[in-house]
Formats: sequence, C-alpha cells, structure tokens
Amino acid sequence: MVVALYPGSFDPVTNGHIDVITRAVALFDKLYIGIFDRPNKNLMFSAPERLELMHDAVVHLPNVEVSTYSCLTINFAHKIGAKALVRGLRISSDFEQEFEMTLMNKSLDPDIETVCLMTSAEHQFIRSSTLKDVVRLGGDIEKFVPHHVSEAVIKKLSLPR
Repeated sequence: MVVALYPGSFDPVTNGHIDVITRAVALFDKLYIGIFDRPNKNLMFSAPERLELMHDAVVHLPNVEVSTYSCLTINFAHKIGAKALVRGLRISSDFEQEFEMTLMNKSLDPDIETVCLMTSAEHQFIRSSTLKDVVRLGGDIEKFVPHHVSEAVIKKLSLPR
C-alpha cells in the first residue's frame, strides 16, 4: 500500500486544495492530509478548526485521513508510513519555494519522494490569504471554497451574511 502525505496550513481549505487532493487520491492507496498546527503565519483558524473544515471538505473521499501535526513534515511522514509528499503548484513562484523544500526534505530522508501536482487552470490564482482579504473587504468567495468554509470565514470575521 502506497501512502502519501499532503501537508499544509490550509487556512482555510480552498477549491484549489480540493482539486489537488482529488487528483492525489487517484494516485495513492491512502492520502493523509497533514495540517501543520503552528506555521509561521497569521492564521485565521485554529488547528482544530482547520482540521474540522478540511475533514468536512473531504469526508466523501474514502481513502483520505486528516490530522494535525507539530513536528517536521518529514518526521510526520515517517510516523504515518508515507512514501511520498504531495505538493500543489499554482504559479511559477510556487516552484522555487517547493523546489527548496523538496531539496531539504530529500536531504533529511532520501527515500521519501515529492510529487508536485499542477493546480487546474481555474484554481491557479487562488490563495487562502487573498481569499481572507476578499471577505474582509466585503467580497464573496463562495466559488473559490467549499460552502461550509465560506460560512466559517464569514462567521469568524463576524460579518453579516
């Protein structure tokens, strides 16, 4: 059984993330979605909230498990028995960052491969941080995230519906 890990902060989960997850599920026997619980970012949602939002977004996928972690990603991959890390690429600037991360992970464990999936064209521009700004400024993100995520962002920001 080939196990893969799709790590990230997922603050919040977007349709671009779901696109990568849906395609990765077809490639691996088991896909773990690892939500890093303490990234160096200004987060909107706590780790338990991000876990719940992601779980609700992928509940229909039978070979997916969602959990949080707080160690090095490569160490979490070892813990769950992952042989591959899944990463999503949107634009060329993503490539440089992902390439650096892949080289570091490869130096920490040469037996774990990184598989990069290009996000589908309709999701290329979606960034979680941008979507949060759109909502703060009164815009609608419903077509960029699952419905329950849009509702959670609006509620978190205490905005009228």
